[in-house]
Amino acid sequence: MKFITHLPGSSALVLDSPHSGTTYPPDFLYACEMTALRSAEDTHVEKLYDFAPALGVHWIEAHFPRSYLDANRNTTEMDVSLFDAPWPDPVETDPKILSKVRLGKGLIWRTTDDGVPIYGRKLSVAEVQARIEQCWKPYHAAVAQAIDAAYRQHGCSIHVNCHSMPAIASSKATDFPGEAHADFVVGDREGSTASAALSRLVCQHLGARGYSVSYNHPYKGVELVRRYGNPAQHRHSIQLEINRKLYMSEETLAMTPGSETLKATLRSLVELLLNTDPRAL
Repeated sequence: MKFITHLPGSSALVLDSPHSGTTYPPDFLYACEMTALRSAEDTHVEKLYDFAPALGVHWIEAHFPRSYLDANRNTTEMDVSLFDAPWPDPVETDPKILSKVRLGKGLIWRTTDDGVPIYGRKLSVAEVQARIEQCWKPYHAAVAQAIDAAYRQHGCSIHVNCHSMPAIASSKATDFPGEAHADFVVGDREGSTASAALSRLVCQHLGARGYSVSYNHPYKGVELVRRYGNPAQHRHSIQLEINRKLYMSEETLAMTPGSETLKATLRSLVELLLNTDPRAL
């Protein structure tokens, strides 16, 4: 089974989509409805950026679903109540980081965004360790490799962690249930993973095209930007969330005509970033 796609590029720009996977491994053995699991996907995000590799952009994409393993979480973000035996590896203790685990959204999800239990069984330590080996480690290795390659060639890197979000926050998805989301949310963990000037450039570009843009609310960026963003070293990582109402039906999961307009906007953003040296901002 192919768990990731990694298409090396020639530019300083790296894009990755950790949550758009739709290949459900046979060992998942979930107990809820597939429709509930599919609501966790960043459905079609990989299609929105399908033009990028031809422009020299590095591209990494997960094929496994987010509900099977969330590549945008650290391996320490573990809900130990899921297991039939003690978890042998380190577990996160920071209350702020554990807020998502308490919502059922750790590395291995316990519930869907609406609070529906995913499993009707306890998971074995061995099966979760296998998911980490087969999914998490290769995905992060590919992202790190792409950013390192971009940095070596250009002396800087811009990494955009690509996501989508529901139009209205689900009851168990964030700390702001029921919130109506902006068209885009740009996150850099309060300027710690990308320069404020670069994030501002992204916000201004999207806003100038008529979109509503929120900065670091309600999504600041999680593990992939935290782990690989270091603006002091000219390694910039931004999490970009797109409102699904712009390109798809959240009921049928079908793409809508608005997707073409959105793709044109994303292409303009990618072209802007390809022609931006963050050191000059």
